[in-house]
Amino acid sequence: MRLILLCGLPGSGKTTLAKRLAVDLPAVRLSPDEWLTTLEVDLFDEPFRARLETAFRRHARDLLALGLTVVLESGFWTRAERDQLLREGRALGAAVELRYLDVPLDELARRLEARASEPGEVTISRTTLEGYATLFEPPDAAEIARFDPPAV
Repeated sequence: MRLILLCGLPGSGKTTLAKRLAVDLPAVRLSPDEWLTTLEVDLFDEPFRARLETAFRRHARDLLALGLTVVLESGFWTRAERDQLLREGRALGAAVELRYLDVPLDELARRLEARASEPGEVTISRTTLEGYATLFEPPDAAEIARFDPPAV
């Protein structure tokens, strides 16, 4: 049983990696953006997103208790959030991975601009992305070392 946290800003490749891990491990993948889109909820509706992510965490605990592997692709922008999930996963006896997708801001902006041209995708402007970057607390080597090494 394993809990995998995908950490990074929009456009960093969390969904691409999560989809690959779901097949390779196998694992249950929980993606807030996909669920918000399926439920036809605005991706920027922060109160709804917070409730959904809380539900995902409860569901992840239930899945881990069944011995399954779970990939959460919520971004995990703060150390406090990552620390809490590390404690919760370990309390259940799960290995807990932190996969940090460290992508330069210019590349994130390029990816998001390309993605915005795809049907059904939302636009995240460079200004918005830069604002997100000021809120993001990237994990350092010491924090990453507290987590289990990747399974694959």
